[in-house]
Amino acid sequence: MKYSFKNDYSELAHPDVLAAMSSVGNVQFDGYGQDKFSADAAGLIREMISDSSADIHFIAGGTHANLTVISSALHPFEAVIAPDSGHVCVHEAGAIEAAGHKICTVKGIDGKLCPDDIETIAAAHNDEHMVKPKLVYISQSSENGTVYKKAELTAISECCRKNDLHLYLDGARLGAAINSASCDLTYADIASLTDVFYIGGTKNGALFGEAIVICNDALKPNFRYHLKQRGALLAKGAAIGVQFKALLENGLFNELACRANAAAARLAGGINAAGYGLMYPAETNMLFPVFPGGVAQRLHELYDFYDMETNGDMVTARIVCSWATPEAIAGEFIRDLGAIRK
Repeated sequence: MKYSFKNDYSELAHPDVLAAMSSVGNVQFDGYGQDKFSADAAGLIREMISDSSADIHFIAGGTHANLTVISSALHPFEAVIAPDSGHVCVHEAGAIEAAGHKICTVKGIDGKLCPDDIETIAAAHNDEHMVKPKLVYISQSSENGTVYKKAELTAISECCRKNDLHLYLDGARLGAAINSASCDLTYADIASLTDVFYIGGTKNGALFGEAIVICNDALKPNFRYHLKQRGALLAKGAAIGVQFKALLENGLFNELACRANAAAARLAGGINAAGYGLMYPAETNMLFPVFPGGVAQRLHELYDFYDMETNGDMVTARIVCSWATPEAIAGEFIRDLGAIRK
């Protein structure tokens, strides 16, 4: 069976997470996220972000998180500003539009927004004959594996506040971003600079689950009603709380993100040494190497990964490492790439 570099959720869950779930399998708990495990996990998150007043809500997946957060924060006539590569634009089957909200897209650079992008959209929508931009959506890391630095996120945050816009950060791969050597942000910085964000567990060792963190008091009231209406209020919400407690209480969450980043960094070094470039900077656990078509085809015989773009004879691949990517596999890929090149 070929090893898959298609994503960072092909493995079921880290053994410590599964063990934690198994250990409470016969324990009774209150439903709908009102259990002790979820309360403990929420407490760990509040400590991690240095915000004792943040509201924490556990939810099953990223698309559900994006849909619930965005639809709860906006009036029907209000819209989202997002990079055209953003997950809400490309990979969610129009979930935000189906909720009645237009997404105003901008090109961005390497998958990231800048204040000028936001200002341009805000200025162009200036009366009641158009939608009213109200929320800015960004991802950390971006869909291209790049990360926002503190100065970049601070500038975006200031721009949003100046224009009365909510700033929402999709943190499906927040662990990989924060633990990137290229990133100078902390979890506390994220909390202070955004109105709402989520911490992704699904792509960093959890069986499933994300933790929505609401920092803006104006967005906190009635959020559980929105969760229920969107089908996101799980009766067995404790199943997510147990996982986040296991990931956070002894530093496992950051450790797993570092493993994924290290595997990707090793691959990036081998790809560069073999004479091939990368479409975007190698900053987290996602790489976008550019191979001749014949090389990509040979690699597909040995490994599973996605081809993202074809330009003439050149193919941009997407290679994703996970917390469980073996060092030996990374070494094999580099050796195989070298043999193909010869």
